Amino acid sequence: MVDTALKRKRGQPAGELLSFKDPHIANPRLQLENPESQCEQWFEPPIDELVAAHIKCIWCVSNHDFIQAYGYQSVVVQSFIKEFQSHKEENWALPIMYAITVDLRLFANSAELQLSEKGKGKPGEVLEKAADTMMACFRICAADNRAAVQDSKKWGMLYLINQLFKIYFKINKLHLCKPLIRAIESSNLKERFSISQLVTYRYYVGRKAMFDSDFKSAETYLSFAFSRCHKSCKQNKRLILMYLLPVKMLLGHMPRITVLKKYDLMQFADIAKATSEGNLRLLERTMAEHEGFFIKSGVYLILEKLKTITYRNLFKKVFLMMKTHIVPIDAFLTALKFMDQEDVDADEVQCILANLIYKNYIKGYLSHQHNKLVVSKQNAFPSLASFL
Repeated sequence: MVDTALKRKRGQPAGELLSFKDPHIANPRLQLENPESQCEQWFEPPIDELVAAHIKCIWCVSNHDFIQAYGYQSVVVQSFIKEFQSHKEENWALPIMYAITVDLRLFANSAELQLSEKGKGKPGEVLEKAADTMMACFRICAADNRAAVQDSKKWGMLYLINQLFKIYFKINKLHLCKPLIRAIESSNLKERFSISQLVTYRYYVGRKAMFDSDFKSAETYLSFAFSRCHKSCKQNKRLILMYLLPVKMLLGHMPRITVLKKYDLMQFADIAKATSEGNLRLLERTMAEHEGFFIKSGVYLILEKLKTITYRNLFKKVFLMMKTHIVPIDAFLTALKFMDQEDVDADEVQCILANLIYKNYIKGYLSHQHNKLVVSKQNAFPSLASFL
């Protein structure tokens, strides 16, 4: 029964036989609670254990028990690893690895939700265990040093890394991404992986660079991901833009309204307007209005950094209006009061100016004795992109 139900159609990729995207999981003949004896008749170890765990996983899914399903899917991957290691000169099993590891991550997500509903377990614990299991596959792929690149298991590295990135970002353990990034950047296959895998990889590396405040690298990686993401994947392009937009604004490049409208990201429109105009009142109002969206998207803290640039642009306006390279502190204080910054005093204005000078947003120095800002007669407010 099991052998007949799992019989592969001619031309059907091997990975589909163990994938939960395949229609075979709806076959009632495979929804068995105890298939071990039948699997032992048809398959050799460790394949018998792998197939039995897969069928038991199907049984659990049919009963909506994702905690148990995750446990059996872990057995599937662990059994696969035993077989995968034995094929030292071949990489034909990579599609199977892709199928079973993505299902492991998805079942871990579902198990986390069910455990949370039952008030059991620690958040992220199941996902972290899933990542550990997947790392065993990654090590096998990374350790393949054969000269024949075409048959190398290294082709599986980037797919696994992308799955691991999804877990590490979800459980907020971004420091675990660093050795994975290093493994790809030092690989001779670095530019030869499929474009879809590279887009996903650079999207996550760009996000990590953004959180590390390496905004130039973040722009490079996220721009690649956005430009090379297929035009039909509008939702994916929108997701990339959610992170690319704040990075570009921090570098002084404001988005066009047409782009924001096209990807339904008008929440950023007044943020860009306020930043470029030095309008602190509008910036704070817009941040408060869309706070939930920005927090959920994970960009709120990054957007808060725009306040410093907004100060810079406001103070540049003051400087241009005064038409002198020696500007009284009171002039900046008056501008801030006009922007409804009622709690600010002269001492705080000097702190803001000192911070802008330290970050090279303003070229000059503070004259505390005369309570004035003295700015350079040449390029007093350097281009943002030139030093970020």
